[in-house]
Amino acid sequence: MIRAATKRSILRWIHLVVAIPILGYIYSPFAELPSYAAVTRFVFAPVIILAGYWMYAGAVFAVIGVALWLGAYRLSGLPAAALTQIALFIARKIWLVMRARRSK
Repeated sequence: MIRAATKRSILRWIHLVVAIPILGYIYSPFAELPSYAAVTRFVFAPVIILAGYWMYAGAVFAVIGVALWLGAYRLSGLPAAALTQIALFIARKIWLVMRARRSK
C-alpha cells in the first residue's frame, strides 16, 4: 500500500509536470495554437484537474470534477466548464457541512 505522503508527492509532481505543456500553449505564437489546442483542452487540463482534486478531496471528487469539466467543455465551452467546477466546490462544501451537522 502506498503511504499518503508518497501518493501526495506523486500527484504533486504529475500536477506540476503536466502544467508545463499548458504554459507552452499559453505562451506559444498564435499561429501554432491550433496544433496544441485539442491536446491541451482534452488531455493536459483534465490530468491537472484530476491530480489537483485528488490531492484536495480524494479520488471520487477528482473523477466527478474531470467528468463535469469534459462534459461541460464539450457541450458548452469554457465558461460553462468553469461554472461546473464552481458549482462542484459549492456542492462539496454543502455536503461537508451537512455531514458535520449530522454527526453532532
